[in-house]
Amino acid sequence: MNNIHPTAIIEEGVVLGDNITVGAFTILKNGVSIGDGTSISSHVLIEGKTTIGKNNEIFSHGVIGSIPQDLKFHNEDVELIIGDNNKIREHVLFNPGTEGGGAKTIIGSNNLFMGYTHVAHDCIVGSNCIFANGATLAGHVEIDDFAVVGGLSAIHQFCKIGTSAMIGGGSIIVQDIPPFTVTEGNRATIRGLNLTGLRRRLENRSDIDAIKKAYKKLFESNLPLQEVANELLNDENEYVKVLAKFVSETKRGIPYTRKKTNE
Repeated sequence: MNNIHPTAIIEEGVVLGDNITVGAFTILKNGVSIGDGTSISSHVLIEGKTTIGKNNEIFSHGVIGSIPQDLKFHNEDVELIIGDNNKIREHVLFNPGTEGGGAKTIIGSNNLFMGYTHVAHDCIVGSNCIFANGATLAGHVEIDDFAVVGGLSAIHQFCKIGTSAMIGGGSIIVQDIPPFTVTEGNRATIRGLNLTGLRRRLENRSDIDAIKKAYKKLFESNLPLQEVANELLNDENEYVKVLAKFVSETKRGIPYTRKKTNE
């Protein structure tokens, strides 16, 4: 049984699952589909071809599924897909895709989007991520699982953020951020490994030691980055391979500072 506030507006064509709550003055427009157990607070607008999974919590004043902030958008058929168990806090803005970017924005499950987070058109966000207040993703950004984006940070279009990466608050990201690293600054650079995140996620200490060794070889040896990455693709450790593959496939480059030599 659903709990719909009498002032909510639910247009014909909206698909609702079971045990859904819709708060006062919320508007759900034709094309929207909401999964079982999802709670939507007051003054939320959900529109467009938007599919939201199960057991999500959507707080007040969010705008989800409104047309992309892209001047090339001309009302083509585009989509926003959101997984399960996400917490979507106040004043978030999520946009669907565009024809030029695959026509889909995809968000995974078990994420926390704090207040004023923006996920722009054609983004792909994994699962188990945290976006602090005011985190901003431009179009075509890809975020892998377990990433953390600090408050008031902005990520340039087409950037990729690797799994278990952590971006410090107030950072400006204009290049790809490798897995397992900590990055911060304007323009941001890699500062080290996200050891706290690794210790929480990985039970085997030998995996963390292998990542440490690979990190030093990649970013502290002054050897050619792509040459090292290609060599590490043959490493036995699965996490080292993930790091090496990300670096070897980067399109926007990796923001790290090479050590100065005495030459």
